[in-house]
This record gives sequence, structure tokens and C-alpha cells, in this order.
Amino acid sequence: MNFRVLIVDDDEKITKMLRRGLILEGHTVEVARDGELALRSLAHTTYDLVILDLIMPGPDGIEVCRRLRATGDDVPILILTARDEIGDRVLGLDAGADDYLVKPFSYEELLARVRALLRRRRPHESSVVLRYSDLTLDMATWEARRGDCLLESLSPTEFELLAYFLRHPRQVLRREQLLESIWGYDYDGNANVLELYVGYLRRRLEVNGAPRLIQTIRGVGYVLREE
Repeated sequence: MNFRVLIVDDDEKITKMLRRGLILEGHTVEVARDGELALRSLAHTTYDLVILDLIMPGPDGIEVCRRLRATGDDVPILILTARDEIGDRVLGLDAGADDYLVKPFSYEELLARVRALLRRRRPHESSVVLRYSDLTLDMATWEARRGDCLLESLSPTEFELLAYFLRHPRQVLRREQLLESIWGYDYDGNANVLELYVGYLRRRLEVNGAPRLIQTIRGVGYVLREE
């Protein structure tokens, strides 16, 4: 299910990480760098979720919450902040936020909070399960299965890469496309990281002699398809 999410944070590293992860979850994502831009976006666009930093230029997260709720908008709001005082948490919730996550946070915890808030927004809609052949990936529970076999303890990167393959079955994906989508447009590390993680996924998916699903297209990249 596609939801529209607004990320409000002046930390570019965090916004890029969140944007990439939420797009992989299948959502439409927009970014505002300060409170004033956020309020303008919220005045003209309907969102399903707002992820809001507490400390930023212009109106801070508390003020954005207050102004938004004053208009009657009930969009779920998840506050992100480095503040860890109980009083700050209460202040954010009193201003109208639905949940509160303290930096630094784990990616898995953030996704769990996001899913919970979106389920609350659309309580009658089922969670997304990606499927191809006998492979399934439940985006709500992070459970991956090959047939009846549960693939245990996928790392966040393995999860993101597998989800990307499952969203593009039978499509040849260029190495550059995968690196940009999973590791970011400014990725300047070892390009062999893609081969490394494809190898990790293959070992998980081919347990007990199961046939290969992630095929190599020499000189181009990879494709998720049956042999």
C-alpha cells in the first residue's frame, strides 16, 4: 500500500536515509528542510504521515505540531529528536504528536513505529507482502520465507536489497541503479559491496539446494527470475 509521507528535518544525512528506506517500502516521500516549508507543504498537500524533527530553523517541531493541529488536521506525526528528557517528550505529545523517537535510533525501530502509525491511519487495509515464485517478504513483520523455510535475522541492508528485487521481478537491474537505490546517490565506498550482499542473499535463498532466483547479467547487473 502506497502512503504519502512528509519528512521534516534539516539533517541531510537523516533525511536521505529515511527517504530511501520509505521509498523502498513503497511510499511516496517528500522532504522539507525547516518548519516554515513544512507548514506550506501541509497547507497544500494531504499526507498520511509526518516525520518531524524537534529542533530546526524557523518554527520548531513543537510549533509545527501546534499549528497543524489548530487547523484540525489529524495526520499522524512522529517526532524525531536528540532530546531525551521526559518533559520534552510530554511537550511533544501534548502539542499533538502521536509518537516520539529519540536520536540516535535504530532503523528497524523507526520502521516499526512508522508501520504502526500507518496501520492506525488505515486500520482496515492489510499489510504489504511482496511475492515472487516461492519467495515472500512481509513488509510489516520483516519476515522472509522461501517456501516453508523462514529466513532468519535479515540485516537492514539485506532486507532493503531483497525488497527492491521483489518490487522489480524479472527486470534487469543495473549495478549503478542498485547502488544508488540501496546505498545512496553519494555512495563512494567499495563498489564490491553490492556483490557481497547479493552473495549473502543467495546463501540465504538457496538453502537446502533451492534453485537460484537472483541471476547475474554479466556486465550489467542482476535480475530476480527463475532459472
